[in-house]
Amino acid sequence: QVRLVESGGGLVQAGGSLRLSCAASGRTFSRDAMGWFRQAPGKEREFVAAINWRGTTYYADSVKGRFTTARDNAKNTVYLQMNSLKPEDTAVYYCAVDERWSTVLAGRSHYWGQGTQVTVSS
Repeated sequence: QVRLVESGGGLVQAGGSLRLSCAASGRTFSRDAMGWFRQAPGKEREFVAAINWRGTTYYADSVKGRFTTARDNAKNTVYLQMNSLKPEDTAVYYCAVDERWSTVLAGRSHYWGQGTQVTVSS
């Protein structure tokens, strides 16, 4: 199985930046898609960004131009660079991995991390 561990969350002022990391270990896939999702209290889980093994990326409209996801395949790690943070970005951020875009984008990944809290103050 695959283990995912997110890190890098914290408290930041609006307009600030954070970089989240998601480290994968175990039986990782040679070709995969890794996604970032977030969930705020009282709200449904929301897609944020995704990147596949080729480096192709997808972003939610709400974060385009502000967030960037990248990966280091040698380290089995994916990153989410979050700039120009807004209070509405406050949520628990999760990473997920699966072998298919459709599964990841639909929030149906078989493997998820534990989440890391991002809080943006105004």
